[in-house]
Amino acid sequence: MKKYTFTEKKDTRSGFGDGLTELGKTNENVVALCADLTGSLKMNEFEKNHPDRFFQVGIAEANMIGMAAGMTIGGKIPFTGTFANFSTGRVYDQIRQSVAYSDKNVKICASHAGLTLGEDGATHQILEDIGLMKMLPGMTVINPCDYNQTKAATIAIAEYEGPVYLRFGRPKVPVFMPDEPFVIGKAIQLTEGTDVTIVATGHLVWEALQAAEQLEEKGISAEVINIHTIKPLDEEAILKSVAKTGCVVTAEEHNILGGLGESVSRVLIQNNPVPQEFVAVNDSFGESGTPAQLMEKYKLDDKAIIEKVEKVLTRK
Repeated sequence: MKKYTFTEKKDTRSGFGDGLTELGKTNENVVALCADLTGSLKMNEFEKNHPDRFFQVGIAEANMIGMAAGMTIGGKIPFTGTFANFSTGRVYDQIRQSVAYSDKNVKICASHAGLTLGEDGATHQILEDIGLMKMLPGMTVINPCDYNQTKAATIAIAEYEGPVYLRFGRPKVPVFMPDEPFVIGKAIQLTEGTDVTIVATGHLVWEALQAAEQLEEKGISAEVINIHTIKPLDEEAILKSVAKTGCVVTAEEHNILGGLGESVSRVLIQNNPVPQEFVAVNDSFGESGTPAQLMEKYKLDDKAIIEKVEKVLTRK
């Protein structure tokens, strides 16, 4: 099995910031809007280099979405930035009506997603945002796994015509993906396996790789797939893998309801029903704690993935 290593840890929000900085230099139509969290979203360099294309709207997220939608009419490509909770739940009506229904070319960029926001607690964490956004017709939903992939995704969505939700996080995590162009909607197979398919997204991709290494020591061959684009979902990649392995475990930093796991279930039930187990938050809010503590308590780590793999294998 291919082994993945890393030499550094970086936060995925810095990948977004660096991608946006690069876009500022290469695409004059890119504009950025932020709801009073420029530092947290790593948008400082864009603001410094392009003050005429940066709009600080303050704590007024609904206004930010409306402004972004309007800017697209003049050919601009607006990137909005705030925490995932405020990027979706707080402004869902504005996104639905002004962006999705109107099919506006707005890039909704959301940091501090999931439990790994950590000590800020349940009021600032969000575990239902993928579900909210993937249900909107025409909305593309992307959840990259590390710094390199987030930077590449940020650059790629500027060339994509249509509304996009780009989700990333706060903590520093291993950088293990190659620095290569991002292809929207195309899953990446990271390891080859014959016993079980592990379909993971976001921060859980690294955990899935760690689980696969430990499973190999137990004589279990796991195929790990990085699903960075949740909508449109790469159904072909999933079906090709499960046709070989006969079972699947999905892993995500999101509520078990409405996320990647349910999207995979729909594909399986329509094409090739096989046993599936879920690694996700079990229909609850989060709480305060370090990212590592929360990932362990809510069973979102490599140990949880191994446990679900061993369970699903008994159902084949």
